Amino acid sequence: MNSSRKRLLSLSADDKPILYAGLFVILILAVGTAYTLSTQGTATLLSPTYLLQQLQVGSFLGVVAAGMMLVILLGHIDLSVPWTIAAAAMMATTVGGPAAIPVGLGVGLLVGLVNGFGVAYLRIPSMIFTLGVNAVLRGLMVAHTGGFAPQTAATPLMQYLAVHKIGGIPVALLVWAAVSLAIVLLLNRTSLGRYIFAIGNKEAAAYLAGVATRRVIIIAFCLCGMLSGLAGTLLAGYSTKAYQGMGDAYLLPAIAAVVIGGTHILGGRGRYVGTLLGVILIVLLNSVLSIMQMPEAGRQVIYGSVIIFMLLVYGRGSKVTQ
Repeated sequence: MNSSRKRLLSLSADDKPILYAGLFVILILAVGTAYTLSTQGTATLLSPTYLLQQLQVGSFLGVVAAGMMLVILLGHIDLSVPWTIAAAAMMATTVGGPAAIPVGLGVGLLVGLVNGFGVAYLRIPSMIFTLGVNAVLRGLMVAHTGGFAPQTAATPLMQYLAVHKIGGIPVALLVWAAVSLAIVLLLNRTSLGRYIFAIGNKEAAAYLAGVATRRVIIIAFCLCGMLSGLAGTLLAGYSTKAYQGMGDAYLLPAIAAVVIGGTHILGGRGRYVGTLLGVILIVLLNSVLSIMQMPEAGRQVIYGSVIIFMLLVYGRGSKVTQ
């Protein structure tokens, strides 16, 4: 018992959140399985088909959270995600054809470029600037659609990426896996990744060390915007169309997944595997609450309480300074 406690205490500040998130995922699976066994007589949550279905749905959140993590590591935040998702989906379905997905990614890239410029060069706090951009995007899309849902449909390629399977594995899950691999390589194997951590720890010190801080901030916001645009095109494919407000449900969960996974909300510290577990935790928690037929009010209370509890456990540590 003492040796186990010593090993737990010896874990780094980055490892503890990952361990806690993993344990909480196991707890959710155990509670959900016990409930389904008692009410349905089957362990629904442990079914490979069910788990793959949940991961397919979670892949959209996972793509958004991957981009959000890059921005949070800088010590910033992107609140324009909801309407970046919606705008990318709406423009992609409007254009249609082979250009649909490039247009969706391009919309996300453009929004990220505007956000990065406002934060890096105009020095406006990211929370305020990106919230304003979100409002502008909402107005533009309402004007574009005349206040109604776009009368267009997702392209076959968008639907293929969102709902089809290869060897029983959802293609959307493979897209999330590819994005995850790219983020891991970026953060751990490139100078850009090192610069992102350095700026998150102390931007002034990184600048004095020769890091082009403004350029790095813009690149991070552009990547966040592109991944939100990718999520929007995937969601449009999953729903077969774009609609207003389709991104509203992804802002808080994306931020929560990143922070629950151990990324410091003030930047400078975090590991992508933690974000991965954070996404899985949130997806499974929502799934279990849905199976239990929890009223929406109760689901929101439990959902928020879990987030607060996880943050109280390990979310108040100081950043690693350099």
